[in-house]
Amino acid sequence: MSTARREPIAKVDTAWLRMEQPSNLMMITGVIVLESAVELEHLKSVIANRFLAFPRFRQKAVETPRGCWWEEDKDFEITSHIRLTALPGKAGKAELQELVSELASTPLDKTKPLWQFHLVENYERGPVVISRIHHAYADGIALVQVLLSLTEDSAEKSEREVEQEHWKRQRAQESNIFKRLMAPAKEGLEAVTHVSQKVAEEALHLLSHPHEAVDYAGVAGEILSELATAVLLEDDPPSRFKGKLGVRKNTAWAEPLDLEEVKAVGKALGCTVNDVLISVMTGALHRYLVACGDDPSELAIRATVPVNLRPLEHARDLGNHFGLVFLDLPVYEDNPLRRTYHISEFMAALKQSKQAVMSFGLLAALGLGPSALQKPALELFSRKASLVLTNVPGPQQPLYLAGSKLKEMMFWVPQTGSVGMGISILSYCGQVFCGMISDHRLVPDPQLVVDNFQMEFANLLHLTMLLGPCEGRPDPAEVELMHEWLDGDLGAT
Repeated sequence: MSTARREPIAKVDTAWLRMEQPSNLMMITGVIVLESAVELEHLKSVIANRFLAFPRFRQKAVETPRGCWWEEDKDFEITSHIRLTALPGKAGKAELQELVSELASTPLDKTKPLWQFHLVENYERGPVVISRIHHAYADGIALVQVLLSLTEDSAEKSEREVEQEHWKRQRAQESNIFKRLMAPAKEGLEAVTHVSQKVAEEALHLLSHPHEAVDYAGVAGEILSELATAVLLEDDPPSRFKGKLGVRKNTAWAEPLDLEEVKAVGKALGCTVNDVLISVMTGALHRYLVACGDDPSELAIRATVPVNLRPLEHARDLGNHFGLVFLDLPVYEDNPLRRTYHISEFMAALKQSKQAVMSFGLLAALGLGPSALQKPALELFSRKASLVLTNVPGPQQPLYLAGSKLKEMMFWVPQTGSVGMGISILSYCGQVFCGMISDHRLVPDPQLVVDNFQMEFANLLHLTMLLGPCEGRPDPAEVELMHEWLDGDLGAT
């Protein structure tokens, strides 16, 4: 029997640990492209000093009949977690995407702590650091922050060793991610604290007896009402984005957009930057279906969108502290302006809901319950969406890792159950990066989708410029007439 120190895994983190299946590995995968060379030993020292400042990353996840535990890896060796590799052939973007796809399809070694870094020396645009970290350690918001904590705002500072606890406190206070994402969810998180046990009990019953959903709408107020609504949602319709999954993932990412241009479009249309980017991605999906010979004119699908529920004072903590909301994507809409306004309205409604808190309570309930219940419960909810969509506002000043400037960043969160596609949007240093991960059986060529991302933004920018300056949103009739006038031209773009 092992004498290594153990501590129980939090219930929500247990749920994420149990979600792993061959068709959907529970890894958050990240790619950072650097400007200049980094020595492997130097990268190891930075990771040892800053990443391993979080003791959890020296622990492995152990599942037993009595529960799930974090257990110290007595044989921990950092060299098992940091690998040096090189790309074949031209060592271009296609070769890098193939490597990232292969790693995203390969499980982590469960006999060790569930994370790895891969240093690619010979990419044509500069060295690349690929990270793979299991979702059970933390949610995407926290892990992006952990990865950014490997960096500094100057080359000199990024090469220094840090005093770990002081440094973690300082970086948490400096973080703009939690300040910007936490405020709308605070009230809901306080509510779920009061009714968490009731949510857990009733959620387990509701998932086992969905036909009784209407009877439970008032049991724990708005939160259980949201759960009842989610249970009764119709399944997402069949499409090229929804179907039986395989075990191979493909990754791709677009050339970045200019963040100031995106902000300008949002301001001109009276929408948020988030509304604009989600609308553009929805248009890219519409364009992809048309190119494949499908008719998307009546297709609406849902995305699950993570919402941060982590208080600022816990910004430096690991663990999963987020909920999920269902966002309707009007793939049927070919008018870029109308599509943007639909998204804006859907997002405004979600901000007033308690969906995120409901799903957080549900995950806690699944972690409390037997593992046998988790799979059918997850399948029930994953049938109601076709993709996972994340949008993280990153730092807008240049960052440095081990003395080298970061040029590009991208990450992908895992999908759950039968969901086979994930779209990630990340802003950094005045640019917006968009990436996609997809099941090979469903979308074998995600690069075609992300290429459409730039094309759709160009169309939306074109229309916005033609509208000219206006206060508030343009008149809907004017939008419709302009789109009809330009429809042939835009369709051929």
